[in-house]
Amino acid sequence: MSAPLTATVRHLIGLPGPVRRVAVQRDIPVPMPDGVRLLADRYYPVDDQHAPLVLIRTLYGRRQAYAVLARIIAEQGFQVFQQSLRGTADSGGGFDGFVVEPGDGPATVAWLRTQPWFPAAMATWGTSYLGYVQWELAQQPIPQWQAAIIQDAPSEFYHSFMYPGGVFALGNALGWVQVVHEMFRTGGSLPRQLVGALTGPQKLRRAVLAPAIGDADLVAVGEHVPYFQQWLRHPEPDEYWARMDHRRNVENMPPTVLLAGGWYDFFLPGMLEDYAALRAAGRQVRLLVGPWAHGRGMHTRTYLRESFAVLEHALRGKGKLPADPVRVNVTGAKRWVDLLDWPPPGCAPRPWYVHADGGLDTRMPVASSPSRYRYDAAYPTPSVGGAVVAVNSGPKDNRRLESRPDVLVFTSPVLDRELEIVGPVTAEIHLRSSRSHTDVFARLCDVAPSGRSENLCDGIVRLNGPPGADGVRVARVELWPIAHRFRRGHRVRLQVSSGAHPRYARNPGTGDPFGTDLLAADQEVFHDPGHASAVFLPQRSDHAAERTR
Repeated sequence: MSAPLTATVRHLIGLPGPVRRVAVQRDIPVPMPDGVRLLADRYYPVDDQHAPLVLIRTLYGRRQAYAVLARIIAEQGFQVFQQSLRGTADSGGGFDGFVVEPGDGPATVAWLRTQPWFPAAMATWGTSYLGYVQWELAQQPIPQWQAAIIQDAPSEFYHSFMYPGGVFALGNALGWVQVVHEMFRTGGSLPRQLVGALTGPQKLRRAVLAPAIGDADLVAVGEHVPYFQQWLRHPEPDEYWARMDHRRNVENMPPTVLLAGGWYDFFLPGMLEDYAALRAAGRQVRLLVGPWAHGRGMHTRTYLRESFAVLEHALRGKGKLPADPVRVNVTGAKRWVDLLDWPPPGCAPRPWYVHADGGLDTRMPVASSPSRYRYDAAYPTPSVGGAVVAVNSGPKDNRRLESRPDVLVFTSPVLDRELEIVGPVTAEIHLRSSRSHTDVFARLCDVAPSGRSENLCDGIVRLNGPPGADGVRVARVELWPIAHRFRRGHRVRLQVSSGAHPRYARNPGTGDPFGTDLLAADQEVFHDPGHASAVFLPQRSDHAAERTR
């Protein structure tokens, strides 16, 4: 990695000098208990071969983006040990999706302890899968482990990624499979991956419409992928998913943890649950949430400065972390604020009720007939932007989606003052369906004076089984958390529909979640005093619990 490149990156990040001269040992074999060898690269400052160590365990190769990061970390005076996980790059063994071989982490740390250059303190660093394996590493206490820097990664996968609200995340799951399969197929060659990226989106569009979801991987990558097939065989949170649930490891996490996420990242709800669990376990936690989709915060100045501050504090005892543990970007206002906790005090959820005339406000609805729409699984309601594995993630204009007959829209009057909401968002939709098996998708949007309707957060829930005596069920939808300011002159909008395909697999209406028979469902959304459908917004009562930056 050239010095001019790292110098450019350091300038963009705003890292202070001086820069340490760095040496690299490549392809270091680390033996595992079953005889498999995992290869790693070691970066270290030549004037301090016993410097504090940063461990990075990755499936995405050791010669691309993380090679730049590894050298920059070493230039700051730390060692970096970057290891390719089992079955990836040139490490031995087989890769099995999100099931990590449980002996590899402890064996790696045990081997590191035998090396003459292993220091008294270490940290871990990584985004997405590289953050997830930090939770997996905490199977047992590691005395030298002083800090974990985790971005866009939860401690478990069933609820956080694969089946949010009980619905298979088809587009996200298959999109990730396609990216990883192409990386393995090309041997990690970036030019060859770029060539594959040109045809990948078209294949993915065909794959998510495959008559049988079990053949979607065949269409997307040309063969059946064993771990994708396992995801389909286990639609309930059973023992298979327990192997990917590392929430119980919270007591073995290091004393200091940085959790970083984005408002448009599919892992955010799970990460916020991890924040609460770490705080309850007595850890010093720094939570950072930016205006990002998955992975897009990892190269920002804000995230990298926070990360290096944690390293200096935890490994060298330099500097103090901020007194307020939470820092979030308030979208709409485009400002960062520090908060006392998450969710912050003084943000009580307030119901905004839907009305028969398409209105949305804090007044209780009056007696009225329900609003109706028809969801046809053969022509599913599409997904637009949001928390997806795609370049088109994040906030998008929803007007075309909202013009569809299978999407209900409820909109507030024009706001005469600014409205700031910070915290969890939920919706309660009173629904009567012609099908026992159906989904409810709810989305919150900010409508500008121009009419542009921009998505902020959303969620889905699957309803199974017969309804009550009157046929009405209450769908309780957990939307993504939020920190957003609606400007004066804007409007608040709630969408209600029964799908967001291909982000979520369509509900065929038969009770077989992956069946090929596709049925239509006639839906009624109620808005009367006895069935008051609403979205609950955590409105800021004051700004006493924040410090603006």
